[in-house]
Amino acid sequence: MNELGSKRPKINPAFRTDVQNSVLCWLATVGADGTPNVTPKELFCCHGDDRIVVADIASTISVRNIINHPKVCVSFVDVFRQRGFKIVGSASIVAPEEVEFAQLGAELLRMAGGDFPIRHVISIGIERVSRIWAPSYSLFPERTEQERMQSAYSAYGVTPIER
Repeated sequence: MNELGSKRPKINPAFRTDVQNSVLCWLATVGADGTPNVTPKELFCCHGDDRIVVADIASTISVRNIINHPKVCVSFVDVFRQRGFKIVGSASIVAPEEVEFAQLGAELLRMAGGDFPIRHVISIGIERVSRIWAPSYSLFPERTEQERMQSAYSAYGVTPIER
């Protein structure tokens, strides 16, 4: 239950798919003096049905800000489908010596392999979720997902690999 007595939003399949198809997420925190800080994070995933976990690889300012002010905002967008989600929640910092680190960080550690040292897990309990849509969804509602993706491939100079 959140502070209003209602249950937290649950991660649905669309949310999970967009997380998996996003290359980066953007974590917004607030410093003790009220200064906003927004930084890209490369390793992140869903954990359970109401939490996002993010790897602290080089996130000194984000970690410090969360310790002082745990309210955060995270956004991620599947750049080819031109949609994503924004979440608002409360974050906590989980250090490697804490019992929860192994469970919360298991997927992040798998994703990192031996390439990235994970200093902490940033665990974010989701309190609010909203959809992010590119303006083209309202300007050109007749476009199919494939047309949107083809437009993005062209804009970014990307040729998709056939699998």
